[in-house]
Amino acid sequence: MRSAMAIRRILPAGEPILRERTKRVSTFDASLHRLLDDMLETMRAAPGVGLAANQIGIPLQVAIIEIDERITELVNPQIIKVSGEQVDWEGCLSIPGYVAEVVRHDKVAVKARDRHGREFRVKGTDLFSRALQHEIDHLNGNLYIDHLETVDELVRVGDASERVAEEAAAGI
Repeated sequence: MRSAMAIRRILPAGEPILRERTKRVSTFDASLHRLLDDMLETMRAAPGVGLAANQIGIPLQVAIIEIDERITELVNPQIIKVSGEQVDWEGCLSIPGYVAEVVRHDKVAVKARDRHGREFRVKGTDLFSRALQHEIDHLNGNLYIDHLETVDELVRVGDASERVAEEAAAGI
């Protein structure tokens, strides 16, 4: 019998585990399945489009992404190919209330394992590419703010929509 999923506490920036490199998963068992299920429920409740295990205090190479009702579970993910560049607004569940414009690769190819240990590859563009890079950064101990020249580039969420409207009006 399957136990109920649980919403876990998302750690805020400043927690040391968010700056540590996570460990590879070697056992694909019920505890990993439970972790992935809890991560999905936690991410949806936040709400967000991605979550890395270290954001809930688990130092394992596990991340989950949900975009357009498509769930992608990533265990031991590695970026194997990148191309292009995109600049867009990005936020993080560990840095609530703020966003910033971040430069990312436009297209990425990732090799990972699923919850049963089977290897698969996935390609991402646009938001999915950004989410893959963001979550894999987390697993390597990096936050999106590391891509900024200064934290002054952070914008409060309410102010971001005003700034986007101003930039659009200015033709930026």
